[in-house]
Order: sequence, then structure tokens, then C-alpha cells
Amino acid sequence: MSNRTRTRPKITYGIACLWILAVCLTGMGGQAQTPQTVVLDRVVAVVNNSAILASDIDEEIQLSVLDPADVGQGTLTRQRALEQLISRALIQQQIREEDEQAAEPPEAEVDARLMEMRKELPICVRQNCASDPAWKAFLAAHGLTQERVESYLRYRLQILRFIEQRFQPGIRVSPEQIENYYRTTLLPQYRAGETVPKLEQVAPRIEEILLQQQVNVLFDDWLANLRKQGEIEVLDPALESTVPQTGAPAAAPALEGTPAPAPTPGQKSASAKGSQ
Repeated sequence: MSNRTRTRPKITYGIACLWILAVCLTGMGGQAQTPQTVVLDRVVAVVNNSAILASDIDEEIQLSVLDPADVGQGTLTRQRALEQLISRALIQQQIREEDEQAAEPPEAEVDARLMEMRKELPICVRQNCASDPAWKAFLAAHGLTQERVESYLRYRLQILRFIEQRFQPGIRVSPEQIENYYRTTLLPQYRAGETVPKLEQVAPRIEEILLQQQVNVLFDDWLANLRKQGEIEVLDPALESTVPQTGAPAAAPALEGTPAPAPTPGQKSASAKGSQ
């Protein structure tokens, strides 16, 4: 099946159902209520019959505050958010086809990563998210919930597990590479006076980043092939022109709790280069 990107909507029955109800009249105790307009979500893209909604893009932008790969890249645009979501949909479809259970992280790992992020992600360090009151304030300020953040971390850990199982065998990262990343990339991202994690604390996550970088070419080729074989329809003309036909930004995650470097030719900032 060839990859197609369309700007003209092709509304199937399932997608059309999202557009049926525009105005709802509600009644209580037999008494008519004032008609209220309901603002509906809308489909902006379809990836192999899986819909991506405008609200998905909004949520992706909200969650980008937790993504260390976005450090130095500015605000996540709607176009780039859609690119990430398309890549994510393709990868998740493959995970379901191959072995979804094998890639599912245990809850203890999700909880541990959440606490690490609260203690070590620079934006969380600056707002003291390690304390529960400050963490709740942080979530409220960014329109997030504890449950949504946990779901976000679970997905990103699932992608990391999938990449490790499929692409990582035989790849090794040396202690010298880990220490070099720590000193030249991680440390400069903390401000003067901020608590900086010790090398031994972040070494496992740095190793994950470096492993991602080494499997980047393999992952990009694989994802480009998924795009060629899949069917992608972009229904919003304002988003269509920037979505690449091959390759893919933003799906394999950089590590929560560890800042990523500014984009360089060898860094993951989009496909396996950094994350959606």
C-alpha cells in the first residue's frame, strides 16, 4: 500500500460519527433547557484508519513541557506536533502487531521515572517539583493531571523498550562516552546554584540517550518504510504541507528527568532522535 497524503477529507463512517452531534438539548425532570452549542473535536489526520484529533495536537503541545528533547527548540508548533503523532501512531500499531505485552513497562518503573523527572528535569528543579504541593502547582499551571503525566511516561518507556528489543542488540556504550555526555551536554544545562545530579545517578539514563543515538539510523529507516507502506491522510490543509513523506520526527523519547542537548546532526530530536 502506498503512502498518500491528502488535503481533501475522506470521511468514513467511523470518522463521520465524530461530526454528527453539533447541538444538544438536555432536559431534567421533563423541563426543557436552553439549547447549548457543543464544540466538537475534529479529525486532522488518519493513519491506517486510526484518527488523530485536533485535541491530540493540543495535548501534545501541553505535554512538551516534560520533554527534554524540546530544550532549545522553542515552542512545539502544531505542524511538528502532528508529525510526532503520526510517527507515534505508526509505532504503536507495530507494537500491537508484534508483542505489546513485551514492551509494556511495569508500574514500578513508571513510578520511579516520574519521581526522577520531578527531581531532575531542569524545569522541575527550578519549581521544586519534588515536593507534592509544588508538583500539584506545576501540573495545574500547565493544564496537566497526574494520570495524564503517568500515561505519557508509560508510553515513552514502552517505546524505549520496543527500540531496545528491536534495534539495540549488539550496540554498546562505553563509560567514557557516558562521562563525556555528562560533562559536555548535561551539566551546562543547569543554572548556577541549581542542584546538579551526580554522574552515577544519571548514568543509566545517559546511556539510554546514547543508545538511542546509535540506533537512530536503523530506526529512521524502519520508520520511513512504515510511512511508505502505510496510508496517511492529512485532512487539515494548514498542517499538510509540513508533514514529511518519509522519515519521521518525534516518537522515540529522550529520557524523562535528563535534559537533552541542543539539536545537532547526530542527536535525536524527532524520530528516535529525542521522543511524540
